[in-house]
Amino acid sequence: MDLKRKAMEGALAIVPAKKTRTDVVGFGTQVNNAIELLGGIRRTSKLQAPIMLLTGHESEIYCCKFSPNGKFLASAGTDRMILLWNVYGACDNIATLKGHSNAIMDLHFTTDGCQMVTCSVDKTLSLWDAECATRIRKYKGHQTFVNACDVSRRGPQYLCSGSDDGTVRIWDSRRKTSIQTLQSTFQVTSVCFSDTSEQVISGGIDNDLKVWDLRKNDVVYAMKGHMDTVTGLRLSPDGSYLLSTAMDNTVRIWDVRPYAPQERCVKIFQGNQHTFEKNLLRVSWSPDGTKIAAGSGDRMVYIWDTTTRRILYKFPGHGGSVNEVDFHPFEPIICSGSSDKQIYLGEIE
Repeated sequence: MDLKRKAMEGALAIVPAKKTRTDVVGFGTQVNNAIELLGGIRRTSKLQAPIMLLTGHESEIYCCKFSPNGKFLASAGTDRMILLWNVYGACDNIATLKGHSNAIMDLHFTTDGCQMVTCSVDKTLSLWDAECATRIRKYKGHQTFVNACDVSRRGPQYLCSGSDDGTVRIWDSRRKTSIQTLQSTFQVTSVCFSDTSEQVISGGIDNDLKVWDLRKNDVVYAMKGHMDTVTGLRLSPDGSYLLSTAMDNTVRIWDVRPYAPQERCVKIFQGNQHTFEKNLLRVSWSPDGTKIAAGSGDRMVYIWDTTTRRILYKFPGHGGSVNEVDFHPFEPIICSGSSDKQIYLGEIE
């Protein structure tokens, strides 16, 4: 029996993933609330419906990202699988990538969108061919959980990773072993390349953001302000600012341009919550830099205006901690992945 049906205008589309889950998901109260919130709003994207629900993961989802061309979505989490989805049409699950032996904590597409990098509690990173849905390379070197990773924006393709072993490692994607190890004092929970890839920024359980110069193999400056573990970092589209979130329940924007004033924290946002689960919640910029989004332990999706610092959207719908929110590269669409095993795609104005 074909369980898929075309969504009515303004309706929620229930899309079971191919080769994963085939039962129809019921309409819960929170889902209805989300529909009502979007009811009557003019369509702003090419999504089949204003809200699309993707099911197929067997346990908590920790990361979800749009591909650079906006056609695909990748998601991963505790079930050790990376699921690739079509963004448009019925949002079919088009591929399942397997290889990690424990929970996948972070995921990034390369700049050209042809490959993905993931990191895992199994102490490794993996590079995947996103088009052929196969693993290209496995990277070993960390002594324990790898919490975060990132991909260089320009130049040779380098990867960086942060781990509970207190190190930040730099990898040439063509080699299986790391080419540089940066020794931090405490567990590293988030990492991010600078725009030129000459620096790496890390955050961890010591609350500080450290900016590492890869040529000097040392910290060139630290940014203080967060009062608890930093869980997510993301560089702005123009490379001038850094977005961070921490377990102190704040989201901050930092000026990471050369010769910026010593006080680099330029804005503080509040609203999202880090709850008892202590998940590594992530953050995201809109393509034009006018909006930011963050995951939250209170089951909500938070989106702020970067100029006014006002909460623009506070979307309900998830039944568990929202661990990552990502903006579509071209259209006013967001995706959110949650501990409730579900992913939402939703339109914003």
